[in-house]
Amino acid sequence: MAAIQTAHFRHQPPTLALGGIDDNEETLSSPTTVPISPITSAISAVAPSRCSPAHRIITQLVLSGGRIFGRAFAEAYKQAQASSQYAKQAAKSGNGSTTYGASGMTLDEACKVLNVKPPMAGKTDMPHVMDRFKKLYDLNNPEKGGSFYLQSKILRARERIEGEVRDAQRKAAFEKEIKEGWKPKMYRE
Repeated sequence: MAAIQTAHFRHQPPTLALGGIDDNEETLSSPTTVPISPITSAISAVAPSRCSPAHRIITQLVLSGGRIFGRAFAEAYKQAQASSQYAKQAAKSGNGSTTYGASGMTLDEACKVLNVKPPMAGKTDMPHVMDRFKKLYDLNNPEKGGSFYLQSKILRARERIEGEVRDAQRKAAFEKEIKEGWKPKMYRE
């Protein structure tokens, strides 16, 4: 029913001659030639010669799309795994330069933006940080020819430093409470 024909020229792919069966008769119609490829051989194994060319094209599209989607999914999974491993290592290091919350800015970057020293043990000169923030924020006002992007970075840097100090203060208060013991607040009426 199917005969493989080899190409006479090197640039032509081998073809597969398929004979179709007419719906009215049980005789073979004129053969059609289809280039042989892994997809075509899979289609001819799945679909007998009764399929119309439209069915073959649809099947080829589905198989090609599935293969492309599979490769893309595998690549995305590899990238997600690598990102997860990086995040785990950054969390284990526990230093203050890891990213913080929604801002995505590190403490080191925030200190460089505002040109201040990093907080040591959660303590820093907050009035100095606020002075630097106000000065840089006003200098980069878009109405005065500044950059809104830089203004946003300056704001995020201040928030990052404030968050670091606030977290250190909470931790210190918690440790102090544990050391002194829990004392409930009593209200008298």
